[in-house]
Amino acid sequence: MQSRHDVYSQVTSELVTAIEAGAGEWRMPWHHDGAAVTRPENVASNRRYRGINVLVLWAAAQNRGYASGLWGTYRQWHALGAQVRKGERGIAVVLWKPWSGKEDGLPAEGRGAERPGRMFARAFIVFNLAQVDGYQPHAPPVLPESERIVHAEAFAAALGVPIREGAYNAHYRIDLDAIFMPPFSAFRSAVDHVGTLLHECGHATGARHRLDRRFQDRFRDDWLPIEEACAEFTASFVLADLGLAHHPRRDHAAYIASWLSLLKNDPRAIFTAAGKAQQAADWMWAQQPSADVLAA
Repeated sequence: MQSRHDVYSQVTSELVTAIEAGAGEWRMPWHHDGAAVTRPENVASNRRYRGINVLVLWAAAQNRGYASGLWGTYRQWHALGAQVRKGERGIAVVLWKPWSGKEDGLPAEGRGAERPGRMFARAFIVFNLAQVDGYQPHAPPVLPESERIVHAEAFAAALGVPIREGAYNAHYRIDLDAIFMPPFSAFRSAVDHVGTLLHECGHATGARHRLDRRFQDRFRDDWLPIEEACAEFTASFVLADLGLAHHPRRDHAAYIASWLSLLKNDPRAIFTAAGKAQQAADWMWAQQPSADVLAA
């Protein structure tokens, strides 16, 4: 029978392989409508806006009283059978892309600010759901309470970190030493819920009065990506321990890859994250009253 550390080594190896092969794009594990309390979202691609665009669209939604965070260009709304109302004023957002020297024919709704050899920017005018007619957002499915994974939630509860449900997103607040989670019903699956909860528990293990994890001592200003990778490794390890994912989930690989892309000059960063995650997972198990109680 494999030891726990053997399992962690196997998970680490498979995650590294998945990342090297191209893990794909990470998707948030809970449903949302891109409202002001979360990231604004594009109606056509279902991707969340990034960078300065988030602040611009948040401000526009607040100033104009928009309740939805769904945005799209005139053409995108039209392609979905909707119509931007006459007289509505859109908001300009910017999309940066690699410069190839061939960006002469920009779409009618965009114009470029060239940066040869590097990146170029396209400006697009987008409209909010509140500005269009003929579009009905799809209501996300509701995850029933009966699907909760009781033994995994008991594992998290035994760590002694307060867990509060009902937040707009998942996060650990070190000042309150508490984990905040969206409602269970908002998650795409019960395993997504547990994986997210364990990720936040992973962050909580690094608090000064627990493992006192200080990546900033080695990685200086780049410590946050390695901490995020560590928390996701921790979730992967414990999911395997609890019999919920015998092999790393693709979404874990994609999440870790999205952060470690910021640490391209340190090839050992991923193994540092995995080593600290093993310590975190071991600490979690040390807090459990009995392994038998947590059997699936």
